Amino acid sequence: MNQYSKKKSPKARKKGVKKLIVVHPNAAGIDLGSKEHYVAVPPGRDATGQDVRKFATHTPGIREMAKWLVECEVETVAMESTGVYWIPVYDILEEAGLEVKLVHAAHLKYVPGRKSDVLDCEWIQQIHAFGLLRGCYRPPENVLKLRTLTRHRKNLINDASRYVLLMQKAMVQMNVLVHEAVSDITGKTGMQIIRAITNGVEDPKVLAEFRHARCQKSAKEIEKALSGNFRADYIFTLKQALQSYDHIQGQIIQCDRELETVLADWEPKVDIHQKPLPSRRGRKKPYSNEPLFDLRKYLYEMAGVDLTQVEGIQACGALEILSEHGADMSAWEDADKYTSWLGLCPGSRVTGGKSKSGQTRKVVNRVASAYRMAASTLWRSQGPLGQFYRRMSIKLDRPQVITAVAHKLARIVYSMLKNQTEYNAEYHRKDPNREREKALKRLQKMASKLHHALIDSETGEVIDFKAA
Repeated sequence: MNQYSKKKSPKARKKGVKKLIVVHPNAAGIDLGSKEHYVAVPPGRDATGQDVRKFATHTPGIREMAKWLVECEVETVAMESTGVYWIPVYDILEEAGLEVKLVHAAHLKYVPGRKSDVLDCEWIQQIHAFGLLRGCYRPPENVLKLRTLTRHRKNLINDASRYVLLMQKAMVQMNVLVHEAVSDITGKTGMQIIRAITNGVEDPKVLAEFRHARCQKSAKEIEKALSGNFRADYIFTLKQALQSYDHIQGQIIQCDRELETVLADWEPKVDIHQKPLPSRRGRKKPYSNEPLFDLRKYLYEMAGVDLTQVEGIQACGALEILSEHGADMSAWEDADKYTSWLGLCPGSRVTGGKSKSGQTRKVVNRVASAYRMAASTLWRSQGPLGQFYRRMSIKLDRPQVITAVAHKLARIVYSMLKNQTEYNAEYHRKDPNREREKALKRLQKMASKLHHALIDSETGEVIDFKAA
């Protein structure tokens, strides 16, 4: 029996146990709800002896809560919530000068002995006093404004896509195959045809006259596709879907104007006159969902680097990334912490000294979704990241490949924002000679298992890397 298999005595085990030290003596705990909030402060702080109190959820009730916490000499507050009820509480308590930490509900999920909200807030206060809770990341105020508008704009785009599907459904019901006549029904030609139908035009020859000069299909083919059954009920549903689509497009334009105002007020990190914006990579024409203003310029001044130079990341993707955490990466010590926050790093489930699973954690993170969306577009890219995507596709399935590429993208973006360095594609490109040597080693290993040898076709000599 070796030294590691010996069982230590209870006294020896007790010597190694460290007692918990109160780190935050002026800590309070809050359990939030939709109808009432329960708050617990350290014992003896309240003049009436009520260490746990219940407050209403309206604004006067929250302000009364903040006033009571200040009177009890509370400096830091931890609260648990699974919904959005924490947002007004967080803002008001922060205005009162308190340090507020939003605790992930999963950290407290399996704590035994809690039967009511009162015990919940007491338990949160106790473990927060011992410094055992870690608050969730919350960006600064200017990033919050940008995040609100970006999320709202994305919701508007999703709503608009729903009405596009309704318009297409109405056209199919009429057997007017606009999607076969044009590549995009929301383009210039497609919308002209749809508006003409809602205005009472039913002649396919007249509708075919809206054909764009660069359209690949002939006028006769488009005329056949636009011949249909123009029933009144189908036209009515098409008209309402078109009106809703136009209304949402107007809201998107208003949101873009507000978004440009917020970005214009941002303090730039780089002078665009001294350090000009790099030329647009790949496609020169903006995508359909991009704002009408020059988004790349504002993002470049905001971040100090051009994230759109990275393969797969477009202007809207860079906006979604920067709107969630900004360009200041000081909240994460290194790229490992950043990818762990995103839920893109491999898992570390180890039992008995053996790794059981390397699956990533199930984390709902909008930034991680943006990286995965960017990674999914790299399957045919000719750059180094596209090559990495195809190499991973050989040994992993598609979801795992997207996660691996998204993890690589996250580390690249972190390094760019942290060190203020531009993206260098050549740094990530593999050396072809080294890749060839690795391929030959793999072939030699396979040949040795089959009791064969690799022979150079030019010299006729046996390739032996071990001898080299």
